[in-house]
Amino acid sequence: MTETLAGIGRYGLFLKAFVRALLTHGLPKGHTIKEAYKIGIQSLPILVVISAFVGTNLALQGYAAFKPLGGQRMVGMFVSMAGVRELAPIIAAAMIAAKAGTEIASHIGVMRIREQIDALEVMAVNPLAHLIAPRLLGILMVLPALTMVAIFVMLAAAGMVCVFQLGIHAEVFIQFATEAIEPIDFFYGAVKAFAFGLIICTIACFYGFNCGQGPEGVGQATNRAVVLGSVICIVLNYFISELLYGGLL
Repeated sequence: MTETLAGIGRYGLFLKAFVRALLTHGLPKGHTIKEAYKIGIQSLPILVVISAFVGTNLALQGYAAFKPLGGQRMVGMFVSMAGVRELAPIIAAAMIAAKAGTEIASHIGVMRIREQIDALEVMAVNPLAHLIAPRLLGILMVLPALTMVAIFVMLAAAGMVCVFQLGIHAEVFIQFATEAIEPIDFFYGAVKAFAFGLIICTIACFYGFNCGQGPEGVGQATNRAVVLGSVICIVLNYFISELLYGGLL
């Protein structure tokens, strides 16, 4: 317990130092678009495949659950509510935590053990602002967009399964899917993605900056960054959903 509290305290001090460096030195020019491309465009194929098969599974499981009740027509409602409100933001965040979180933590960790971060400080370049800000902005730019892509692919894949495999008319699926969600749900999904991106990037950078010596230290820091980032996003998703949708329950 004491070690956990100490870790939270170190993370808080790390965020405080980053914000102070950002206010003092400003945003570094360049690299943000490059980071956004690496995080966003290069992650699209993986995201599309995962989202498509999650959508198909949602359709199958929803159909199996509603069929004994005679409510097969409501599969579109089940898929849209589960996908738009919960699964799409979590899927996009988990993928970014695994892909971008690994890259960020390992890259900064290697720079730490090679003393390249110390070299930046010698050259009067603040490493916190120089290394974290472009990655953070890149994630915050693309993760909400990736969430919207995940929603579209998930609903499209579920719709195809319902129409071509389960025998549900496309008009029925679209009707129930669109009636179950509101435009504000897409905004809430973007809010979740924004919060998840902030958590994933700052935790990966924190462990990268504080990694141990040698390749083993970099490996441990990378593993902890990905695991902790994913767990915190899943836990945080509950509290955000409670805050945004609790009044509707």
